[in-house]
Amino acid sequence: MSLNVILPLLSTVVSLIFAGSVFVQFLSRRRPYQAVWTIGLTWYAGGSLMRLLVGLGAWDVLIYRIWYLCGAVFVAAYLGMGTVYLLAPRRVAHIVMTILGLSSILAAYLVLTAPVNVAALKAGELGTGVFPSYVAATTAIFNTFGAGAMIIGALYSAWVLWRKRQMPGRVVSNILIAAGAMIASAGGAFQRAGFTDAPYVFEFVAVVCIFAGFLANYEVIASRFALKVKPV
Repeated sequence: MSLNVILPLLSTVVSLIFAGSVFVQFLSRRRPYQAVWTIGLTWYAGGSLMRLLVGLGAWDVLIYRIWYLCGAVFVAAYLGMGTVYLLAPRRVAHIVMTILGLSSILAAYLVLTAPVNVAALKAGELGTGVFPSYVAATTAIFNTFGAGAMIIGALYSAWVLWRKRQMPGRVVSNILIAAGAMIASAGGAFQRAGFTDAPYVFEFVAVVCIFAGFLANYEVIASRFALKVKPV
């Protein structure tokens, strides 16, 4: 079994477990950021699943469209939106979410209806230059927003907590989340540069880092054992 099958399989499993963990928290706490992160991680699982299907030889244009929409467009944006809900005033977050929701409808229409450059597609690969430039521009906007929100938000949170010497677990958590977002962005850059196999590795390492950041949060770990943790 090749790495192009093993890594997407692992990414799919990890992201689904991660999504399930966040969703369980949402059911008990009802925080908007948990709901949006659950959606983002579901997109992550969807994109990884499409990569897995490609690795298994189930290759067609529809799979490419679904992979592109889930993995290339939506993942970063919705994970970043969760960070906005976590850090920004609720009203501001609601406005941004409305814009993202409407933009997502437009992006879905563009990706699902755009003409495909079949010559740019190679059997068994998720290549680049397949869609018109306006689709690529839309993707860049979504990814810039999402990756920026995740990285800046996580680093800012880590810095504030470090300065206050509060909850060291959350400092580690935010650093890992920022690292995961950077790794995911690097994978996309390698994909666009033509290194079509590199994203398989980056995608898996990124979701593991982000999940590790989630687990590194003392409050998250404590909640799993019904313990109450007080800030240091």
